[in-house]
Amino acid sequence: MSRFLDKKLAGLTPYVPGEQPKGIEDLIKLNTNESPFPPSPKAVAAVTEEAVKDLRLYPDPECTGLTAAIAEALNVSADQVATGNGSDELLAFCFHGLCPDGAAFPDITYGFYPVFCEMFGAKSTVIPLKEDFTVDPKDYAGLKETVFLANPNAPTGIFLPLDGVRELLSQDPDRLVVVDEAYVDFGAESAAALLGEYENLLVVRTFSKSRQLAGARLAFAVGSSELIADVKTMKFSFNPYSANRIALIAGEQTMRDTEYFDRCRAEIIENREYTADSLRRLGFHVPESKTNFVFAGNPELGGRRYYEALRDRGILVRYFDKDRIRDYVRITIGTKKQMETLVRATEEIIGMGGSIR
Repeated sequence: MSRFLDKKLAGLTPYVPGEQPKGIEDLIKLNTNESPFPPSPKAVAAVTEEAVKDLRLYPDPECTGLTAAIAEALNVSADQVATGNGSDELLAFCFHGLCPDGAAFPDITYGFYPVFCEMFGAKSTVIPLKEDFTVDPKDYAGLKETVFLANPNAPTGIFLPLDGVRELLSQDPDRLVVVDEAYVDFGAESAAALLGEYENLLVVRTFSKSRQLAGARLAFAVGSSELIADVKTMKFSFNPYSANRIALIAGEQTMRDTEYFDRCRAEIIENREYTADSLRRLGFHVPESKTNFVFAGNPELGGRRYYEALRDRGILVRYFDKDRIRDYVRITIGTKKQMETLVRATEEIIGMGGSIR
Protein backbone atom coordinates (compact mmCIF):
# COMPACT_ATOMS: atom_id res chain seq x y z
CA MET A 1 0.00 0.00 0.00
CA SER A 2 1.35 3.41 -0.96
CA ARG A 3 1.07 6.46 1.28
CA PHE A 4 -1.30 7.97 -1.29
CA LEU A 5 -4.14 5.48 -0.88
CA ASP A 6 -7.11 6.87 1.00
CA LYS A 7 -7.08 5.36 4.49
CA LYS A 8 -10.71 4.30 4.18
CA LEU A 9 -9.58 1.79 1.53
CA ALA A 10 -6.59 0.49 3.47
CA GLY A 11 -8.37 -2.70 4.49
CA LEU A 12 -10.07 -3.35 1.15
CA THR A 13 -9.99 -7.02 0.18
CA PRO A 14 -10.39 -7.27 -3.60
CA TYR A 15 -12.49 -9.82 -5.41
CA VAL A 16 -10.44 -12.80 -6.61
CA PRO A 17 -11.52 -13.88 -10.10
CA GLY A 18 -11.26 -17.45 -11.28
CA GLU A 19 -7.87 -18.52 -12.59
CA GLN A 20 -7.19 -17.66 -16.23
CA PRO A 21 -4.31 -20.02 -17.05
CA LYS A 22 -1.83 -19.10 -19.75
CA GLY A 23 0.26 -21.42 -21.84
CA ILE A 24 -1.64 -24.61 -20.95
CA GLU A 25 -3.51 -25.29 -24.17
CA ASP A 26 -4.69 -28.79 -23.31
CA LEU A 27 -6.24 -27.79 -19.97
CA ILE A 28 -10.02 -28.30 -19.76
CA LYS A 29 -11.18 -24.99 -18.27
CA LEU A 30 -14.34 -25.44 -16.22
CA ASN A 31 -13.78 -22.79 -13.54
CA THR A 32 -15.24 -19.44 -14.65
CA ASN A 33 -18.66 -20.29 -16.11
CA GLU A 34 -17.85 -19.15 -19.62
CA SER A 35 -19.71 -20.70 -22.54
CA PRO A 36 -18.02 -23.58 -24.37
CA PHE A 37 -19.50 -22.26 -27.62
CA PRO A 38 -18.38 -19.37 -29.83
CA PRO A 39 -20.47 -16.21 -30.19
CA SER A 40 -23.48 -16.09 -32.48
CA PRO A 41 -22.43 -16.43 -36.14
CA LYS A 42 -24.54 -13.35 -36.85
CA ALA A 43 -22.54 -11.41 -34.27
CA VAL A 44 -19.26 -12.56 -35.78
CA ALA A 45 -20.41 -11.65 -39.30
CA ALA A 46 -21.47 -8.17 -38.16
CA VAL A 47 -17.96 -7.31 -36.96
CA THR A 48 -16.76 -6.25 -40.39
CA GLU A 49 -13.53 -4.57 -41.42
CA GLU A 50 -15.49 -1.33 -41.72
CA ALA A 51 -16.73 -1.73 -38.15
CA VAL A 52 -13.15 -2.22 -36.94
CA LYS A 53 -12.04 0.92 -38.79
CA ASP A 54 -14.78 2.85 -36.98
CA LEU A 55 -13.00 2.17 -33.69
CA ARG A 56 -11.42 5.59 -34.19
CA LEU A 57 -14.87 6.98 -33.22
CA TYR A 58 -16.49 6.96 -29.80
CA PRO A 59 -19.33 4.47 -29.39
CA ASP A 60 -22.98 5.49 -29.11
CA PRO A 61 -23.35 6.49 -25.42
CA GLU A 62 -27.07 5.61 -25.52
CA CYS A 63 -26.33 2.15 -26.96
CA THR A 64 -29.44 2.65 -29.09
CA GLY A 65 -29.40 -0.52 -31.21
CA LEU A 66 -28.52 -2.83 -28.32
CA THR A 67 -31.05 -1.16 -26.03
CA ALA A 68 -33.80 -1.61 -28.63
CA ALA A 69 -32.95 -5.31 -29.06
CA ILE A 70 -33.05 -5.88 -25.29
CA ALA A 71 -36.33 -3.98 -24.90
CA GLU A 72 -37.94 -6.04 -27.66
CA ALA A 73 -36.71 -9.33 -26.20
CA LEU A 74 -37.97 -8.53 -22.69
CA ASN A 75 -41.12 -6.70 -23.81
CA VAL A 76 -40.25 -3.48 -21.98
CA SER A 77 -39.79 0.09 -23.18
CA ALA A 78 -36.35 1.42 -24.10
CA ASP A 79 -36.38 3.80 -21.13
CA GLN A 80 -36.57 0.75 -18.86
CA VAL A 81 -33.17 -0.52 -20.05
CA ALA A 82 -29.66 0.52 -19.02
CA THR A 83 -26.55 -1.09 -20.48
CA GLY A 84 -23.17 -1.53 -18.85
CA ASN A 85 -19.64 -2.87 -19.12
CA GLY A 86 -20.45 -6.27 -17.67
CA SER A 87 -22.89 -6.79 -14.84
CA ASP A 88 -20.18 -5.89 -12.32
CA GLU A 89 -20.31 -2.26 -13.48
CA LEU A 90 -24.09 -2.10 -13.09
CA LEU A 91 -23.94 -3.83 -9.70
CA ALA A 92 -21.25 -1.38 -8.61
CA PHE A 93 -23.61 1.50 -9.42
CA CYS A 94 -26.27 -0.18 -7.29
CA PHE A 95 -23.98 -0.54 -4.27
CA HIS A 96 -22.66 2.98 -4.75
CA GLY A 97 -25.90 4.87 -5.22
CA LEU A 98 -28.88 2.65 -4.39
CA CYS A 99 -28.01 1.45 -0.88
CA PRO A 100 -28.83 4.40 1.42
CA ASP A 101 -29.44 1.99 4.32
CA GLY A 102 -26.84 -0.56 3.35
CA ALA A 103 -27.04 -3.89 1.52
CA ALA A 104 -28.37 -7.29 2.58
CA PHE A 105 -27.40 -10.55 0.88
CA PRO A 106 -26.80 -14.25 1.68
CA ASP A 107 -23.64 -15.55 3.31
CA ILE A 108 -23.01 -17.84 0.33
CA THR A 109 -23.40 -15.88 -2.88
CA TYR A 110 -21.49 -13.87 -5.48
CA GLY A 111 -18.20 -12.86 -3.87
CA PHE A 112 -18.24 -9.33 -5.27
CA TYR A 113 -21.12 -8.19 -3.02
CA PRO A 114 -19.05 -7.78 0.17
CA VAL A 115 -16.24 -6.22 -1.86
CA PHE A 116 -18.60 -3.58 -3.24
CA CYS A 117 -19.80 -2.83 0.29
CA GLU A 118 -16.21 -2.22 1.41
CA MET A 119 -15.38 -0.23 -1.69
CA PHE A 120 -18.32 2.15 -1.39
CA GLY A 121 -18.73 2.21 2.38
CA ALA A 122 -22.14 0.54 2.37
CA LYS A 123 -23.18 -1.27 5.53
CA SER A 124 -23.49 -5.00 4.84
CA THR A 125 -26.01 -7.31 6.47
CA VAL A 126 -25.24 -10.96 5.75
CA ILE A 127 -28.12 -13.43 6.00
CA PRO A 128 -27.21 -17.13 6.30
CA LEU A 129 -28.72 -19.48 3.77
CA LYS A 130 -30.74 -22.38 5.13
CA GLU A 131 -28.99 -25.67 5.77
CA ASP A 132 -29.88 -26.84 2.25
CA PHE A 133 -28.37 -23.65 0.75
CA THR A 134 -31.75 -22.15 -0.14
CA VAL A 135 -32.89 -18.57 0.51
CA ASP A 136 -35.76 -18.03 2.95
CA PRO A 137 -37.45 -14.70 2.10
CA LYS A 138 -38.77 -14.46 5.65
CA ASP A 139 -35.21 -13.85 6.84
CA TYR A 140 -35.31 -10.47 5.07
CA ALA A 141 -38.59 -9.26 6.52
CA GLY A 142 -38.20 -5.97 8.39
CA LEU A 143 -34.83 -5.11 6.87
CA LYS A 144 -34.41 -1.66 5.34
CA GLU A 145 -31.23 -2.50 3.48
CA THR A 146 -31.31 -2.95 -0.29
CA VAL A 147 -31.58 -6.68 -0.95
CA PHE A 148 -29.23 -8.32 -3.46
CA LEU A 149 -30.35 -11.71 -4.69
CA ALA A 150 -28.26 -13.71 -7.14
CA ASN A 151 -30.97 -15.85 -8.69
CA PRO A 152 -30.07 -18.55 -9.53
CA ASN A 153 -27.47 -18.26 -6.82
CA ALA A 154 -23.74 -18.68 -7.24
CA PRO A 155 -21.95 -20.88 -6.42
CA THR A 156 -24.85 -23.17 -5.42
CA GLY A 157 -26.86 -22.97 -8.66
CA ILE A 158 -30.13 -22.95 -6.69
CA PHE A 159 -33.09 -20.89 -7.93
CA LEU A 160 -35.59 -19.08 -5.71
CA PRO A 161 -38.96 -19.36 -7.48
CA LEU A 162 -40.77 -16.14 -8.40
CA ASP A 163 -43.20 -16.55 -5.49
CA GLY A 164 -40.19 -16.08 -3.21
CA VAL A 165 -39.06 -13.01 -5.14
CA ARG A 166 -42.60 -11.62 -4.87
CA GLU A 167 -42.42 -12.11 -1.11
CA LEU A 168 -39.19 -10.12 -0.92
CA LEU A 169 -40.66 -7.34 -3.04
CA SER A 170 -43.92 -7.23 -1.07
CA GLN A 171 -42.27 -7.05 2.35
CA ASP A 172 -41.52 -3.34 1.89
CA PRO A 173 -42.42 -1.38 -1.27
CA ASP A 174 -39.91 1.29 -0.21
CA ARG A 175 -37.01 -1.20 -0.16
CA LEU A 176 -35.20 -1.96 -3.39
CA VAL A 177 -34.59 -5.57 -4.42
CA VAL A 178 -31.82 -6.12 -6.98
CA VAL A 179 -32.10 -9.51 -8.67
CA ASP A 180 -28.80 -10.54 -10.26
CA GLU A 181 -29.76 -12.95 -13.04
CA ALA A 182 -26.41 -13.87 -14.56
CA TYR A 183 -27.56 -17.49 -14.92
CA VAL A 184 -31.31 -17.20 -15.37
CA ASP A 185 -31.34 -18.43 -18.98
CA PHE A 186 -30.40 -22.00 -18.04
CA GLY A 187 -33.83 -23.10 -16.84
CA ALA A 188 -35.02 -20.48 -14.33
CA GLU A 189 -37.70 -17.80 -14.54
CA SER A 190 -36.75 -14.14 -14.82
CA ALA A 191 -38.04 -11.62 -12.31
CA ALA A 192 -38.39 -9.24 -15.26
CA ALA A 193 -41.90 -10.71 -15.52
CA LEU A 194 -42.73 -8.84 -12.29
CA LEU A 195 -41.67 -5.37 -13.45
CA GLY A 196 -45.24 -4.34 -14.20
CA GLU A 197 -46.22 -5.04 -10.58
CA TYR A 198 -43.30 -3.72 -8.54
CA GLU A 199 -41.46 -0.40 -8.74
CA ASN A 200 -38.89 -1.58 -6.19
CA LEU A 201 -37.37 -4.18 -8.52
CA LEU A 202 -34.18 -3.94 -10.57
CA VAL A 203 -33.07 -6.92 -12.67
CA VAL A 204 -29.44 -7.20 -13.82
CA ARG A 205 -28.44 -9.55 -16.65
CA THR A 206 -25.20 -10.33 -18.49
CA PHE A 207 -24.05 -11.43 -21.95
CA SER A 208 -21.16 -13.42 -20.43
CA LYS A 209 -22.85 -16.76 -19.80
CA SER A 210 -25.75 -17.74 -22.06
CA ARG A 211 -24.83 -15.35 -24.88
CA GLN A 212 -21.15 -16.30 -25.32
CA LEU A 213 -19.74 -12.77 -24.94
CA ALA A 214 -17.75 -12.89 -21.68
CA GLY A 215 -14.84 -11.18 -23.41
CA ALA A 216 -17.00 -8.36 -24.77
CA ARG A 217 -18.05 -7.17 -21.28
CA LEU A 218 -21.73 -6.38 -21.85
CA ALA A 219 -24.69 -6.38 -19.50
CA PHE A 220 -28.00 -4.66 -18.92
CA ALA A 221 -30.41 -3.72 -16.19
CA VAL A 222 -34.19 -3.44 -16.46
CA GLY A 223 -36.53 -1.68 -14.05
CA SER A 224 -38.94 1.21 -13.84
CA SER A 225 -38.06 4.16 -16.07
CA GLU A 226 -37.35 6.26 -12.95
CA LEU A 227 -35.00 3.65 -11.48
CA ILE A 228 -33.23 3.18 -14.81
CA ALA A 229 -32.80 6.94 -15.08
CA ASP A 230 -30.95 6.81 -11.75
CA VAL A 231 -28.66 4.06 -13.03
CA LYS A 232 -27.97 6.02 -16.21
CA THR A 233 -27.18 9.15 -14.19
CA MET A 234 -24.49 7.21 -12.37
CA LYS A 235 -23.22 5.69 -15.60
CA PHE A 236 -22.97 9.04 -17.35
CA SER A 237 -21.29 10.50 -14.26
CA PHE A 238 -18.67 7.76 -14.42
CA ASN A 239 -18.14 6.67 -18.05
CA PRO A 240 -20.76 7.29 -20.76
CA TYR A 241 -18.69 5.25 -23.23
CA SER A 242 -18.31 2.10 -21.16
CA ALA A 243 -19.50 -0.22 -23.96
CA ASN A 244 -17.19 -0.22 -26.99
CA ARG A 245 -18.34 -0.13 -30.63
CA ILE A 246 -17.49 -3.75 -31.43
CA ALA A 247 -19.22 -5.01 -28.29
CA LEU A 248 -22.37 -3.04 -29.13
CA ILE A 249 -22.50 -4.52 -32.65
CA ALA A 250 -21.94 -8.06 -31.38
CA GLY A 251 -24.36 -7.60 -28.50
CA GLU A 252 -27.23 -6.41 -30.67
CA GLN A 253 -26.86 -9.28 -33.13
CA THR A 254 -26.47 -11.77 -30.30
CA MET A 255 -29.66 -10.54 -28.66
CA ARG A 256 -31.57 -10.95 -31.91
CA ASP A 257 -30.21 -14.40 -32.77
CA THR A 258 -32.72 -16.36 -30.69
CA GLU A 259 -32.27 -19.60 -32.66
CA TYR A 260 -28.57 -19.89 -31.81
CA PHE A 261 -29.22 -18.79 -28.23
CA ASP A 262 -31.85 -21.49 -27.72
CA ARG A 263 -29.67 -24.19 -29.30
CA CYS A 264 -26.62 -23.43 -27.17
CA ARG A 265 -28.43 -23.19 -23.87
CA ALA A 266 -30.39 -26.39 -24.57
CA GLU A 267 -27.13 -28.27 -25.10
CA ILE A 268 -25.64 -26.84 -21.90
CA ILE A 269 -28.75 -27.84 -19.92
CA GLU A 270 -28.52 -31.37 -21.35
CA ASN A 271 -24.83 -31.60 -20.46
CA ARG A 272 -25.54 -30.22 -16.99
CA GLU A 273 -28.10 -32.93 -16.26
CA TYR A 274 -25.71 -35.62 -17.50
CA THR A 275 -22.94 -34.26 -15.24
CA ALA A 276 -25.16 -33.88 -12.18
CA ASP A 277 -26.61 -37.39 -12.54
CA SER A 278 -23.16 -38.91 -13.07
CA LEU A 279 -21.67 -37.20 -10.01
CA ARG A 280 -24.65 -38.19 -7.83
CA ARG A 281 -24.16 -41.79 -8.96
CA LEU A 282 -20.58 -41.48 -7.73
CA GLY A 283 -21.70 -40.36 -4.26
CA PHE A 284 -21.58 -36.57 -4.63
CA HIS A 285 -24.20 -34.21 -3.27
CA VAL A 286 -25.26 -31.98 -6.17
CA PRO A 287 -28.07 -29.46 -5.52
CA GLU A 288 -30.49 -29.00 -8.40
CA SER A 289 -28.92 -26.38 -10.65
CA LYS A 290 -30.59 -23.87 -12.94
CA THR A 291 -27.25 -22.49 -14.14
CA ASN A 292 -24.41 -23.42 -16.49
CA PHE A 293 -22.53 -25.07 -13.63
CA VAL A 294 -23.03 -27.65 -10.91
CA PHE A 295 -22.03 -27.42 -7.26
CA ALA A 296 -20.70 -30.81 -6.24
CA GLY A 297 -19.62 -31.95 -2.81
CA ASN A 298 -18.22 -35.15 -1.37
CA PRO A 299 -17.40 -34.92 2.37
CA GLU A 300 -15.17 -38.00 2.24
CA LEU A 301 -13.09 -36.54 -0.55
CA GLY A 302 -13.28 -32.83 0.33
CA GLY A 303 -13.41 -29.90 -2.05
CA ARG A 304 -9.73 -29.00 -2.08
CA ARG A 305 -8.58 -32.56 -2.60
CA TYR A 306 -11.05 -33.06 -5.46
CA TYR A 307 -10.02 -29.74 -7.03
CA GLU A 308 -6.33 -30.62 -6.86
CA ALA A 309 -6.87 -34.15 -8.14
CA LEU A 310 -8.79 -32.83 -11.14
CA ARG A 311 -6.14 -30.22 -11.82
CA ASP A 312 -3.48 -32.92 -11.80
CA ARG A 313 -5.50 -34.52 -14.59
CA GLY A 314 -5.73 -31.33 -16.63
CA ILE A 315 -9.20 -30.22 -15.53
CA LEU A 316 -9.63 -26.84 -13.85
CA VAL A 317 -12.70 -26.24 -11.62
CA ARG A 318 -13.39 -23.63 -8.92
CA TYR A 319 -12.79 -24.25 -5.23
CA PHE A 320 -13.88 -21.84 -2.48
CA ASP A 321 -12.03 -22.17 0.80
CA LYS A 322 -14.92 -20.91 2.90
CA ASP A 323 -16.98 -22.14 5.82
CA ARG A 324 -19.94 -24.36 4.93
CA ILE A 325 -18.78 -25.07 1.37
CA ARG A 326 -15.25 -26.47 1.75
CA ASP A 327 -16.46 -29.92 0.67
CA TYR A 328 -17.70 -28.54 -2.66
CA VAL A 329 -16.33 -27.41 -5.99
CA ARG A 330 -18.13 -25.48 -8.71
CA ILE A 331 -17.91 -27.09 -12.13
CA THR A 332 -18.71 -25.12 -15.27
CA ILE A 333 -20.66 -27.07 -17.87
CA GLY A 334 -18.70 -27.46 -21.08
CA THR A 335 -19.13 -29.65 -24.13
CA LYS A 336 -20.37 -33.23 -23.79
CA LYS A 337 -16.85 -34.49 -24.47
CA GLN A 338 -15.42 -32.28 -21.72
CA MET A 339 -18.02 -33.43 -19.21
CA GLU A 340 -17.44 -37.08 -20.08
CA THR A 341 -13.74 -36.51 -19.46
CA LEU A 342 -14.52 -34.96 -16.07
CA VAL A 343 -16.73 -37.91 -15.09
CA ARG A 344 -14.06 -40.43 -16.09
CA ALA A 345 -11.45 -38.49 -14.12
CA THR A 346 -13.76 -38.43 -11.09
CA GLU A 347 -14.28 -42.19 -11.32
CA GLU A 348 -10.51 -42.59 -11.34
CA ILE A 349 -10.08 -40.26 -8.37
CA ILE A 350 -12.60 -41.88 -6.05
CA GLY A 351 -12.69 -45.41 -7.42
CA MET A 352 -15.94 -47.03 -8.44
CA GLY A 353 -16.17 -48.69 -5.03
CA GLY A 354 -16.15 -45.36 -3.24
CA SER A 355 -12.66 -45.54 -1.76
CA ILE A 356 -10.42 -42.51 -2.29
CA ARG A 357 -7.24 -43.12 -4.23
